[in-house]
Amino acid sequence: MPGLYLHIPFCKQACHYCDFHFSTSLALKGRLVAAIAEEIRLRQHYLGPRPVIDTVYFGGGTPSLLIASELSQLFGAITTYFDLAPDAEITLEANPDDLSAAKLVELRQSPLNRLSIGLQSFHEPHLRLMNRAHTTQESTAAVLRAQDAGFENLSIDLIYGIPAPGHHIWEADLANALALGVPHLSAYALTVELGTALGSWQRKGRFVAPPDEFVATQFELLLREARGAGYEQYEISNFCQPGRESRHNSAYWAGLPYLGLGPSAHSFDGQNRLATLANNPQYVAAVLDRHEVPTTPDLLTPRDRANEYLLTSLRTSRGTNLAYLRDALGHDLPATHAPYLAHLAAHGWATIQNEVLTLTDAGKLLADQITLELFAAE
Repeated sequence: MPGLYLHIPFCKQACHYCDFHFSTSLALKGRLVAAIAEEIRLRQHYLGPRPVIDTVYFGGGTPSLLIASELSQLFGAITTYFDLAPDAEITLEANPDDLSAAKLVELRQSPLNRLSIGLQSFHEPHLRLMNRAHTTQESTAAVLRAQDAGFENLSIDLIYGIPAPGHHIWEADLANALALGVPHLSAYALTVELGTALGSWQRKGRFVAPPDEFVATQFELLLREARGAGYEQYEISNFCQPGRESRHNSAYWAGLPYLGLGPSAHSFDGQNRLATLANNPQYVAAVLDRHEVPTTPDLLTPRDRANEYLLTSLRTSRGTNLAYLRDALGHDLPATHAPYLAHLAAHGWATIQNEVLTLTDAGKLLADQITLELFAAE
């Protein structure tokens, strides 16, 4: 079944690593929520006539900045034009500093049944480096309050590969996170993107990223500690207790259709994509004043679809189904890349069993490079 993604492009302050579309001015928030509700009406048939929705995901930005009436307005539009599956997974990304006891009561009274909390670190200097709005104390307290409020289905985010004298800070972050007992953990290596504060500092020599070996060691620590605590790595950056995968993200990686709502959101109908304009005032004016959604089509060639499947599937524990890649998408890896596949196997970076290509732990460290080598050529 398909899913919905709603992009809420507002934040209290700009994280120094983030290159997502957002604004730190909340002046337009009420009108933008109204615009997303109207976009739902305008695009109600994108996924077919009255589809049953399996997952809803509020991303951003910082969706936990939405007040109760705004969430109610969006859920009202969703349930007017779509049917939700009885066990639909409905996730909201949240910052720890937003999750007061009163806020959590509001969220529990809504249809939300899953929170993804952006902790990033339990180390105060690292939070300040990233310009996070919360403190170390708020990190733990927010998760405990959410659990006390009845949110059992929780995910937390961490960032590793932050410059440090050694690995003790990351080891402490992992210990603190795993002690919370949440069913899902996402951990991402810090990346320095153009247009971010870190990117500017790096160009000016004010920030120096750690060497690849440092990041690789922290990834290996992540694998060891998460598995030791009973978590399964079902995607390179995602870990869960058995059976507790993110259904929404898993649907992305499986190539299932979804409707993206809000400025900068992307949609996929199973064949092609649509990209929505990443400009809040222009988006609001188009949707509310002209009742049109400013989107740009992204038509996927057979090569594009093959490469997208390869990119997403190879990151998962299920691996890449070579028969599907060949028969449905026209990319025959054993025929076109036999020497490189043998090279991967010889170095212990990948295995092929029953026509499924899977990366080993060592191969996951090289996932981006390996994927590029395996892409279908022009």
